Amino acid sequence: QVQLVESGGGLVQPGGSLRLSCAASGFTGSVYFMTWYRQAPGKERELVARITMGGGSTNYADSVKDRFTISRDSAKNTVYLQMNSLKPEDAAVYYCGARITLADYWGQGTQVSVSS
Repeated sequence: QVQLVESGGGLVQPGGSLRLSCAASGFTGSVYFMTWYRQAPGKERELVARITMGGGSTNYADSVKDRFTISRDSAKNTVYLQMNSLKPEDAAVYYCGARITLADYWGQGTQVSVSS
């Protein structure tokens, strides 16, 4: 059974930093890419960042460019999201996703709160 387990969420003050992690396990086959999405109350889920597990190509939402960095450890099927200069509008539940072989999988989400 495929599992994506996120960690690293929490409460941080504006301008602070957090690092999220997501580890994928319980599968055979290849992980093509992994993503971070977020969903704030009353808003649609939005793509934050994506990374290919082979070449490491990345894509970011305009709202997080130059503040967030996605990285991966392909050997561990793990993706990270370093979030710096956090703003109140970054507060949301952050979900990890993965394309494994031909299917998409999601984690349960981790809460990120940004408040003074």
